[in-house]
Amino acid sequence: MSALQPLIDNYLNHIASQRGLSPVTITNYRRNLMEFVVLLKEKKITSWTELDSHIVRLMVKDLHKNGLKARSIATKLSALRSFLDYLVQFDILTSNPAKGISAPKLDKPLPKNISVDDMFQLLDIDEKDPLSIRDQCMMELMYSSGLRLSELVNIDLQDVKLSAKEVMVTGKGSKQRLLPITEKAVVTLKGWLKIRTEFCNPGEKALFVSKQKQRISTRNVQARMEKWGLKQALPSHINPHKLRHSFATHMLESSGNLRAVQTLLGHADLATTQVYTHLDFQHLSKIYDQAHPRAKRKK
Repeated sequence: MSALQPLIDNYLNHIASQRGLSPVTITNYRRNLMEFVVLLKEKKITSWTELDSHIVRLMVKDLHKNGLKARSIATKLSALRSFLDYLVQFDILTSNPAKGISAPKLDKPLPKNISVDDMFQLLDIDEKDPLSIRDQCMMELMYSSGLRLSELVNIDLQDVKLSAKEVMVTGKGSKQRLLPITEKAVVTLKGWLKIRTEFCNPGEKALFVSKQKQRISTRNVQARMEKWGLKQALPSHINPHKLRHSFATHMLESSGNLRAVQTLLGHADLATTQVYTHLDFQHLSKIYDQAHPRAKRKK
C-alpha cells in the first residue's frame, strides 16, 4: 500500500459518515483520487505534504496527455480539491495547492439546427383555432429574426411596426436592437392581432399572452413548441433555441456574412456567433467550387 493511501481512506470514511454519501459515490471518489496517487508515485512523491501547485498542474497535463476529456479531468480535479481541503482542515497541509488550478476548457456542445425543409414542415400549420394561430405566430417571429426566448416573451405591442416590417427587442444587458421581420411573420402577426383581445384584459401591453390573460411564460412557450414538433412529425425535439440557431445557420449558409448575423443575433463578441458556423462540408465545397478561380469547373 502506498504511503499516500491511508489519508485517502480516512477522508473517504469521514465524508461517508458526515455527508451520508452512497457507496457508489465513495467508490467514484476513491477511483479519482487513486489516479492521482499513481501519478504522484511516477513523480517520486511519497507524502501529501510534498504536493504543490506546480505538481498539480503537471498531473492535470498528464491526465490530458492520457486522453481524458476535459469534463473527466474537471471531475477528478474537483475530487482532489475536496480531499486537500480536508487535509487543510485537519492541519496536515497549510494550504490547498489545487485551488485556482483549472481543468482544460470544456468543449461547448454545438447546438443543433433544424433543416430548412423541416422548418417549413414545422411552420406549415393549417389549424385555425386561436392557440394554433398564436403559436404559429410565435414560431414564425422567432425564426424570422433569430430571437432569444426571453426576447420573444418580452415583446410589447408597441415594439412591433408591421408597416415597416420591424420589431424592437431587448436583449442581454437591456440592450435594444431593431430587427427586420419576414413577410410571412407579418401575415401571422396580423392574424394573431385580430384575435389577441380574446386572450387579454384591456390595457395589456404584452404581444403574446396565455389563456390566463397575462404575458406568456417562457415555460409555456417551450411546452407549446415541443408539442408542435411532435404534432408536425419533426424528426428531432423542438425547442426555442433550435429555432434561433436554425435562423443563424440558414442565414450564414445563404449569405456567408458573419458580421451581419452577429448584429441580428445581438452578440457582443464575434466569437460567440462563430459557434453557429457549422456549415456542412458539401455546402462549403459547393461555395468553394463556385468561388475559387482555380476550382471553377468548365461546363
